[in-house]
Amino acid sequence: MSKRLASFHGPSTPTSSPVSQVKKSVTPASPSRASDATIHRKFKTLLYELRSIANTWDDIVLLDGLKSARTLVDSRTELDNALAMVPADTQPGSLMISPKLDVMDECITLLDSVLMKLSKLLRRMSTVLDNMEALMFEAERLKGFQWCHEEPLWVSWPIEKFVLSLSELTTPYYRSLALHKELVATLRSHTVSFEDSRKAINQWVEQPFLRDDGWDAKWEDLCEAEVEKWDTR
Repeated sequence: MSKRLASFHGPSTPTSSPVSQVKKSVTPASPSRASDATIHRKFKTLLYELRSIANTWDDIVLLDGLKSARTLVDSRTELDNALAMVPADTQPGSLMISPKLDVMDECITLLDSVLMKLSKLLRRMSTVLDNMEALMFEAERLKGFQWCHEEPLWVSWPIEKFVLSLSELTTPYYRSLALHKELVATLRSHTVSFEDSRKAINQWVEQPFLRDDGWDAKWEDLCEAEVEKWDTR
């Protein structure tokens, strides 16, 4: 037995007084500071979501939509040019017409899909803005009226100013969607002139209602200035 106890390299008899362990005291975080951090984190997440929606909007318009619109106009122009070469007393064959018509019909279907995607994005944007307003009311309940209306959320803008100013964000996107619907209606007609088609394509690219009031024009730089550690990716 003594040999086995010796293998532990410890004393065979207990010490007269046990060694007390010093416990480190942990100071709990202030509930007020914890709620501040939660509000800031949630609001910044919602801002990032708005930016993501706006970026997706531009991708859909300037990549998917523009490609379909240009292909539609090009195919229609190529068909018009081919038909112009057919003698007046000759009926054009289906091999000349059908493939181009199929391409044009597919482009129109894709443009209709683009409009549906933009409508969905606009609904998402409205939902995010509703969530921002709900977060402001929750902050007012937790932190008080003055905190929401006067205390800077990060730099100088209080949460109320963010919410009220951002509530106007959907307006230029609603107008832009209405314009895109008009442009698709113009391009849908196979009798539209090349000049009108060209004008429609130019307006599609310009997105005039977003030039001064879209996210990139109005909010990206402001967030970089007003939001602490704003990710500018």
